Amino acid sequence: MQFGAAMFFTDYSMSPAELGRALEERGFESLWAPEHSHIPLSRRTPFPGGGDLPKRYYDCMDPFVTLTAAAAVTTTLKIGTGVCLVNQRDPIQTAKEVASLDQISAGRFLFGVGVGWNADEMENHGTVFETRAKLVRERIEAMKVIWTQSKAEYHGEFVNFDPMMAWPKPVQKPHPPVIVGGAFPHGARRALRYGNGWIPIAGHKGFDLAKLMERFRQLAAELGRDPAEVPLSFFGGVDDIDLLKRNRDLGIARTVVSLESDKADKILPVLDRWAEIMRQVQA
Repeated sequence: MQFGAAMFFTDYSMSPAELGRALEERGFESLWAPEHSHIPLSRRTPFPGGGDLPKRYYDCMDPFVTLTAAAAVTTTLKIGTGVCLVNQRDPIQTAKEVASLDQISAGRFLFGVGVGWNADEMENHGTVFETRAKLVRERIEAMKVIWTQSKAEYHGEFVNFDPMMAWPKPVQKPHPPVIVGGAFPHGARRALRYGNGWIPIAGHKGFDLAKLMERFRQLAAELGRDPAEVPLSFFGGVDDIDLLKRNRDLGIARTVVSLESDKADKILPVLDRWAEIMRQVQA
């Protein structure tokens, strides 16, 4: 099992370059940056985590910019969107951003994607909440065509373009892994349909990962997909060595630690503690 770390980069957090170097020095596999373009003041959509929406959601920087900064000062650390709100992005321009970042990082980009939960936010981008999942699927399918074909063409209900040419192409072939976020069963179904990985949402307090893995494998069999081709990344890892070892033995490919948007004096001791945990889990 690999270990990554995620941070909402803001103007009051560690810089992405600083955190990227610190993670690589300590043996972390990946750095993840989430995304929110803005937060409407209407706040009609409740925060899935309960309570008030944390300030960092209003303040986070663009993930492609921050991950580029991290890529420029590292050599082995993978960089990922955790997650990119494809429902709020133009697919042609996003395909170019993904390919460009994969080029700049020499093939280290992980394309974490999601359908989004904040109806207020996506409506400002012209996205209808009820059809956002199909919109995201079409945009992912269209981007795959752009990444893999010299003369790309796509015709769907929401995405439609005639033959065109777009470069660069990604370093990773056929394209960077598309890792789909979302709960079971809908998020799992999307991951199995067009993804190269799944980021499940833990959900309620009595969340049973072993049962989830069993249900995921059953769903994969029903859909004719090898579950080994869709490894699970678990976000929000807790510093419980026994639990992490059980997750490793269940087949979780990656645990991602959620970091606060703080400066180095608070974050580096957390990373040092996790570096020791990683050594014990991976021994």
